[in-house]
Amino acid sequence: MLPVAGTRPDLRSLSLDELALLVSGMGAEPYRARQLFRWLHQRGASSIEEMTDLPRAFRQRLADETRLATLSIDAVQQSSDGTRKYRLRTEDGKFIEAVYMPEESDDTEEEPAAGRGGSGDEHLRLRRTLCVSTQVGCAMGCGFCMTATMGLLRNLSAGEIADQVYRVNADLRTLGIPGERALTNLVYMGMGEPLHNYANVKRSLELLLHEEGAHFSQRHITVSTSGLVPAIDRFGEETSVKLAVSLNATTDEQREKLMPVDKKWNIAALLQAVRRFPSRQGRRVTFEYVLLRGVNDSAEDAARLAKLLEGMQVKVNLIPYNENPGLGFGDPGAERVQAFRKELTSRGVTAMIRKNRGRDIAAACGQLAVAGQPA
Repeated sequence: MLPVAGTRPDLRSLSLDELALLVSGMGAEPYRARQLFRWLHQRGASSIEEMTDLPRAFRQRLADETRLATLSIDAVQQSSDGTRKYRLRTEDGKFIEAVYMPEESDDTEEEPAAGRGGSGDEHLRLRRTLCVSTQVGCAMGCGFCMTATMGLLRNLSAGEIADQVYRVNADLRTLGIPGERALTNLVYMGMGEPLHNYANVKRSLELLLHEEGAHFSQRHITVSTSGLVPAIDRFGEETSVKLAVSLNATTDEQREKLMPVDKKWNIAALLQAVRRFPSRQGRRVTFEYVLLRGVNDSAEDAARLAKLLEGMQVKVNLIPYNENPGLGFGDPGAERVQAFRKELTSRGVTAMIRKNRGRDIAAACGQLAVAGQPA
């Protein structure tokens, strides 16, 4: 992960071991690496100058020989339901969005969602979830999603993914929420396909889970995918966090029209990958199903979905469609959504209806997009 010759390494994307090599190469004491890692990932430092317990000469050398990629908050929108949508600017002038969702939750009830959703494991507590982006735009081309209209501009680095957490934590502290880490849950469900940026997503998870850093629980992080089958297999073996899979259809004919990824990995291949996914305590796979009026919301669709999932220890999050201008899909309405859920539960499928947060500020599932990106 250390950079090629002639480039300056981004400190926030380096592991503790890599920082140790860097510090050693600078002739500094070995314990400085751990101090540096804590500044980056426990305190979320936005600059090298903030690291005041590091010697000034060492900080100067870090400034001369490395860089610290830090996002800046460009705009914040507040929803009537408490959701906050952050537009964040990268050092090269690109824009991404992250969504903060506070909710007093009982984990037997529905899950919150911006990009998609996450859950906790404590009964009736305040859950503060951040939906993070993994790419600037997205290449998957899902027909109902606004992010797809951007195309893919570039991947985010591991440091940029993690720094969304640190910038939002810093902002929440200004609102009176105490602690260096106000957030309790993370969902990789914002802009981009996480498994399309596999290496950086995996590295960001390692940084955010590290006990010397933000130290999130693996049970409180969920990564979502549109169905990149080989990456699902790898992800299951190499990580310990939760997986959510966007299904959204019950036949390949139907799914291909909505999600081009189905042409490469169809429903059968996707379900086989989920069956292979390592099951650990608290790691049940979630299927996400966006309900589109007159497209995939019939009783017959529900019956087919139950049949597809027969014998699988999974749950389904039903997501009423958040309407986007120009995409041509509609919300099926509460009555139809409840009927669909009833059809599933009557067939033994665990299904919940997703609370869509932040609709009034275009911060809900499938609504994240930033127009006017610089080239």
